[in-house]
Amino acid sequence: MTDTMPDRLSINPNSPYFDGALLERGVGIRFKGVEKTNVEEYCVSEGWIRVSVGNTRDRKGNPLTIKLQGPVEPYLKDEPEAGAAQEG
Repeated sequence: MTDTMPDRLSINPNSPYFDGALLERGVGIRFKGVEKTNVEEYCVSEGWIRVSVGNTRDRKGNPLTIKLQGPVEPYLKDEPEAGAAQEG
């Protein structure tokens, strides 16, 4: 499996941008330099994330979301930190 992150990813299984195998590995999102934990979907090339708004649901049971614009940095949570020193 490659370690490159897709340009767009969603946690909704009904979305064409859903990738269950990648989500199982653990994906983290930095938005404007801040770690976000409530991201439903992101797009790096267009520079936006979609975050859930509280526990509010729409009539189909999906979380209500808002779209925020800014720099998006996705990363895999299972990779070691870039600044960590390797012993050996």
